[in-house]
Amino acid sequence: MTSFNTEPLQPDLLQGFGVSLPSQTGSTEAEDSAVSLPVARVHIDTHVPHLDRLFDYAVPAALDAEAQPGVRVRVKFGGREVTGWLRERVARSDSPTRLVPLHKIVSPLPVVDAEIFELADALADRYAGLVPDVLRLAVPPRVASVEQQYLAPASSVSSSESKDAEGKPEPVGVAEAMTDEVLEAEPEPLQAPDISAFEDYTQGTEFCDDVAAGVAARAVMSVLPSHPEHGWEDLMAVSLVQAAAHGRGALGVVPDLKSLERLETALAQLTPPERYTRLTANDAPTPRYESFLRAKQGLADIVIGTRSAAYAPIKNLGFVACWDDGDSSLIEQRAPYCHARDVLLLRATLTDSAALFMGYAVSSEAARLVRSRWASLLSADRAVIRSFTPRVLPTGDDYQLARDPLAAIARIPHQAFAVAQDALKQGPVLVQVARAGYIPSLSCQRCHMPARCRDCRGPLSLAYGQALPQCGWCGRIAQNWACTDCGERRWRSGAVGALRTAEELGRAFPDVPVISSSGENIRSSIGPEPALVIATPGGEPVAEGGYSAALLLDADRMMQADSLRAPETALRRWFNAAALVRSFAVGGRVVTTASPSPVLEALVRWDPMGYALWEIDERHDIGLPPAVRTAAVTGSEKGIETFLASLEIPEDVRISGPVPLQEPGDYLEPDIDGEIYRAILFFTYARGHDFTRHLRAVKASLSALKKSEPVQVRCDGLDIL
Repeated sequence: MTSFNTEPLQPDLLQGFGVSLPSQTGSTEAEDSAVSLPVARVHIDTHVPHLDRLFDYAVPAALDAEAQPGVRVRVKFGGREVTGWLRERVARSDSPTRLVPLHKIVSPLPVVDAEIFELADALADRYAGLVPDVLRLAVPPRVASVEQQYLAPASSVSSSESKDAEGKPEPVGVAEAMTDEVLEAEPEPLQAPDISAFEDYTQGTEFCDDVAAGVAARAVMSVLPSHPEHGWEDLMAVSLVQAAAHGRGALGVVPDLKSLERLETALAQLTPPERYTRLTANDAPTPRYESFLRAKQGLADIVIGTRSAAYAPIKNLGFVACWDDGDSSLIEQRAPYCHARDVLLLRATLTDSAALFMGYAVSSEAARLVRSRWASLLSADRAVIRSFTPRVLPTGDDYQLARDPLAAIARIPHQAFAVAQDALKQGPVLVQVARAGYIPSLSCQRCHMPARCRDCRGPLSLAYGQALPQCGWCGRIAQNWACTDCGERRWRSGAVGALRTAEELGRAFPDVPVISSSGENIRSSIGPEPALVIATPGGEPVAEGGYSAALLLDADRMMQADSLRAPETALRRWFNAAALVRSFAVGGRVVTTASPSPVLEALVRWDPMGYALWEIDERHDIGLPPAVRTAAVTGSEKGIETFLASLEIPEDVRISGPVPLQEPGDYLEPDIDGEIYRAILFFTYARGHDFTRHLRAVKASLSALKKSEPVQVRCDGLDIL
């Protein structure tokens, strides 16, 4: 196997190429008399690749008690004062010159545990990123007022300092500095929950027993739909409490606030509110930081939240869980663009914890975990599945097309209309559409080319019925629009959004309330009364008692999206919507306009794992992710060529590109200007760890040498293919 050069850059090399290191000024005599561990090793807060390493600073005697591992610090670096995180205290430094002293302790409260530092190292290696980038994701912004309840007044802390053998003050731990309001009495032990909810799943109760015993059991769970007693949130809540009741910390991650509210409601029925906390970036800074500190100090056994909760500092972590890991909301929007699933996988490995990945659908990444035997499969028998699933009625098969030839071109076929009309007598009907808005895209009436703005070439759309076409990029009104390809001045609907669908169905069913749940107006739940609910994927509200029927419109449009994962994503959206419908035993039906395909077959049979395994086998045969790993190198053409030339690329690493990008996407770093190119490297999981570390080292080296234009290296991005 090829060995890669992943050695960190040395200080003399950095200085030789113009990198600003900490000024090596002398310290005072009092600072020189520091205690037993006089050297602090610090991660500075930086976006510069070659500065992603530990820097040594002297610890003044005045800061010795507060300069503990995990605290935020301010240090002098390159003539500036910057923020950093103190990683460790050591007895000596390898620096040949005198060290600069720490300038300031931002707060004596440690905010980063040793486990989170280790996790940051692992994520930086896996994603070819920077440790400071991970730490910024893991630690929320500081709110000084929140910290006061966790720290005793300065006078009482200083007066309680004990002396060591030499008469010097010993460090004051955070637990010793916490106020009486935080140091409450030992809480009552949690009661082990009833695990009968797992009896419907093969090996389900055995998995719960392993969690209780502290065994590092890992599983992928295909959840039954429309269960009248045990929804997915009840299953996750039971597993979280099962771990916490046996003395282990537990962490649950969900993709959105709607799911978080459902999980919190289920968890509140099993445990007192003081035993768990929620952590999400959607909360205001004060409650978010307070929840973070509660978890950090071990005051909550269970932490639940959205993707930012994946980094939560939990004492004695023993169980991690994730709901619907195929949802793109779990991808971090900032470098190094970690997926919450991968964060939890690494945490489970580093802490030897149990792990559970749940969903109505099964992602191809989760299927790979089962195929590689890293995880086992928890699923119900076919007879049990049939008793809980609705009946799926396709309108695009040969039989239905023979009965209704217009179903191939109608957006709402006659069968879907008839099912909705009948189902509205029993309860609400869900209508899933692909896009929000009124008419989100327009095209030419004659040549069918997409309608584009004359100024910026952005897509044109309609905000409401009588509006003029408007550019989605620059906002200009296209008053005298003409097609740039054929000159035609008439346009047609390229896609119909949720608002236009609600308008059409409102006219078709004038006596039925129409509820829209899309865009910024997402409904979390509705009552059992008859109503038409128009929702985009992910915005479907939960109906009390379940929907009597669901219409999955725009199914083929979802399948035809320009993405390798379009079929997988479409199936996940269909499963999530169909799971809200009552079982066929009580009349639940789902109508889909999808054309015949393996994806439709999986929906009709309700076989998410079968399709996921078939998909991973297909990807393995053609060498595409997640059967292999990828690294996308984005930047200028010259920058990419220089970066690739600096790599030691083994023979089994495949390179595609560089090619120009027409639409760079949402994850492009802001320091890349001009025409943008991308090259993609494909490599195996066996080579992955060494190769991504090599990518990281080369990027740091080129940054230090200033020999190349900057490039973005993004590993395992879901949107690059």
